[in-house]
Amino acid sequence: MPRFKPLNYQQNAMVVINYLDQLQAGTFEHAIHHLIDTKLDLTVFYPKYQNDATGRPAYDPAALLKIILFAYSKGITSSREIQWCCETNVIFKALSCDSVPHFTTIAAFVSGRRKEIEKVFEQVLLICHTQGLLGNELFAIDGCKISSNAAKEWSGTFKELQEKRAKLKRQIRYQLREHEQLDKSETADEVRKQRTAQAIETLNNAHDKIDQFLKQASPRMGKGKRPQEVKSNITDNESGKMTTSKGTIQGYNGVAAVDKKHQIIVDAQVFGEGQEHHTLQPVLGSIQSRFQRLAISEDILKAQTIITADTGFANESNMQYLHDNNINAYIPDNQFRSRDPKFNEQKQKYGKRHQAGKTRKKTVFSASEFSFNPVNKTCICPAGQQLSLRGVRANERGIPIAYFEGKLLQCRHCDKKQKCMHNPEAANHRKGNGRQVSFTLNETRAPTYTDWMKHRVDSPLGKQIYSHRMSVVEPVFGNITTNKNLKRFSLRGKDKVQGQWQLFCLIHNIEKLKNYGQLDA
Repeated sequence: MPRFKPLNYQQNAMVVINYLDQLQAGTFEHAIHHLIDTKLDLTVFYPKYQNDATGRPAYDPAALLKIILFAYSKGITSSREIQWCCETNVIFKALSCDSVPHFTTIAAFVSGRRKEIEKVFEQVLLICHTQGLLGNELFAIDGCKISSNAAKEWSGTFKELQEKRAKLKRQIRYQLREHEQLDKSETADEVRKQRTAQAIETLNNAHDKIDQFLKQASPRMGKGKRPQEVKSNITDNESGKMTTSKGTIQGYNGVAAVDKKHQIIVDAQVFGEGQEHHTLQPVLGSIQSRFQRLAISEDILKAQTIITADTGFANESNMQYLHDNNINAYIPDNQFRSRDPKFNEQKQKYGKRHQAGKTRKKTVFSASEFSFNPVNKTCICPAGQQLSLRGVRANERGIPIAYFEGKLLQCRHCDKKQKCMHNPEAANHRKGNGRQVSFTLNETRAPTYTDWMKHRVDSPLGKQIYSHRMSVVEPVFGNITTNKNLKRFSLRGKDKVQGQWQLFCLIHNIEKLKNYGQLDA
């Protein structure tokens, strides 16, 4: 038989731990401990405390901030889990100096200190500037869509929510009738009765939740020249439905402006809409005021600092704003690659890979096969039928477009509908539309601000500058969402989510300061 050293789990031992020795130089925990203790002014947190003369002593905001930043850097956002880590993990014990804040204290600190967190974010940004980590040569702006703490199933327009409420009423009435019949039956199963009663309670709660929201809230309107109603969310109405590469989510768009030199985040904001057009001007305004407040630059936007953003930020009003304010920006439209000869073979080279397993888009009669008379504004389809004029509207560049639509009855019995309609089967139903087609009425128009930006982006200098955008901002989002595991905001409401987003961006900046700055104790 082999012999082993004996194990006695009943023995007592005293382990002497120096908490400062646990924070090894060069680690992230040492960086935040040294930064908070020696570099940052945390008196911004003091005004909310009212226990100067009476009341129980509060937890030091320095200790709370340390454990929260360290927890977030490890992908831990649950306040209960952070409390458990303070009880069991020696690094958390060292950062909190062996104090164990209750999870409600941690949650209240994260959700109720947005303004204070922003001031700490600015202090770290100023330290990055004084240590030469900001180049102020190029800022890349982009958005990262992240799920909110709300289910998209609770979203809808007011009309859709009213229909859902009516449907719940019908289900409740049905369940009540079932429950009454079970009560009258002598052979009814008690388990079935309980299930029916539980279903009625669940349906009633859902109905009351929707009913209360419809009575208290008002329809949510989108952004744009002609605002239209967008889907509200009963759980978190400041979040929005957004389309991502992985499907539709209910969430927030975390927009960040990143400096090129060391990928320091200079501005971080969240928006509850998927579209990014309306976010550009608030972000630029925030950068301008922050750099003035920190005495970094009186007018950073007119100091020939280059601003880059992707096509999601491009529209005519933003281009006019950049032009009128003399901002050195490069923001392409969604057709800029089609104008670049370098991308001529891209679809041929990569198209089949991206379309693998997918059905190719059906080819139908193009608009050129329709007979269009721009004088009389009439249109004849390939089958010889006249289409109805639905109206003339100008697009965002001011070009008038004439829209035509075929009568459903004519398209339904047309022998060319298989080659003309994208979905010919829809013509067999009462609801639906005939073939729709549009024509440009007048291509001669005055130059627009979008044209001005096209010339900038299409120039050799513009292509060279814009090529840096992705390498500046995308790794930042990769670090936050993958390395820091921010897949979903745990708080609700734009104000609280803003604080949480800035905490993650603050962690990213502290890491850059640790790697490229001077944080030696």
